[in-house]
Amino acid sequence: MAAHIDEQQELENFKYFWRNWGRWLFALLIAGAAAYFAWVMYQQHQKTKNGEAAAALAALVGKAQNSKDDKAVQADLSGLQQNYPSSIAAAQATMMVAADAFDKGRYDEAEKQLSWVLQNQKEPFVQALAVQRLATVQMQQKKYDAALATLNTPTDPAFAAAIDETRGDVYGAQGKAKEAAAAYAQALDKTPQDAPGRPLLQLKADTAQ
Repeated sequence: MAAHIDEQQELENFKYFWRNWGRWLFALLIAGAAAYFAWVMYQQHQKTKNGEAAAALAALVGKAQNSKDDKAVQADLSGLQQNYPSSIAAAQATMMVAADAFDKGRYDEAEKQLSWVLQNQKEPFVQALAVQRLATVQMQQKKYDAALATLNTPTDPAFAAAIDETRGDVYGAQGKAKEAAAAYAQALDKTPQDAPGRPLLQLKADTAQ
């Protein structure tokens, strides 16, 4: 009998709890499930978008290698930039086109494309590389102040040596030997002794003094 009363009491307690709190608990469970579902769907969407962007990059690279039609390559690049602006694939394609433009002396085009990468890509390595290359392009255009401003763009400290070296290059192009030597010295301080590029950096530093 006592056991039956205890069961009845537990049942009444549960009913009371559900009347007062159950609907809110249910709502929280539904909200949590919805959030989890949305997260899963977002991850799947990102995976699909990245796959599509990679396929578009492969197609663009193939076209660039097998065709002399720059307009066709530019059209593919524009599609990649518009549809997948934050993807690594779009950044890779854009930097490839910028490098080709730089090699052909089309510095304005290279500057435009590298500026796009800087505005749209937040991956630290890609961003630092875009800063370094954009400053190099601007140096070739003799836009020295713009190049130095570009090099002041905040980047991951892991790439500080490359940024300082490029800053030294810009000062050297301006004929500012003292500033160039200081920038190279800063780059040397941040460059490991066994780094492949250290001998060239040391030569720049010695020449600038």
